[in-house]
Amino acid sequence: MSQYDSNNIFAKILRGEIPCDKVYEDDHVLAFNDIDPKAPVHILVIPKGQYMAIDDFGAHASAEEVKALYAAVAKITKDKGLSGDGFRVIANTGTHGGQEVPHFHLHILAGKKLGPMLANVA
Repeated sequence: MSQYDSNNIFAKILRGEIPCDKVYEDDHVLAFNDIDPKAPVHILVIPKGQYMAIDDFGAHASAEEVKALYAAVAKITKDKGLSGDGFRVIANTGTHGGQEVPHFHLHILAGKKLGPMLANVA
């Protein structure tokens, strides 16, 4: 596995070098609105630790970090009233998975019927 790139955009956001439209923050997690939303609600949830992807996070994050990430998703979706009509949480990983930023992050998508998970996949 390659090394974490501390110059990726999420690392810069975590350091305060790039502003974000913050939705939630605690000791382990930062969540903010995506600048290029793919749904009416599109929130990115990122751990503050240097994890490249979900498999890296799952293998190396502390139990406290894992709990904090999922607690943040639960709090955000509750506070935004997303549970009624539903929402989708996605973690893109690697080139084939469509990951664009090499820092583990979850996408919370909601606000409209999102359609099938994947289209035109052979």
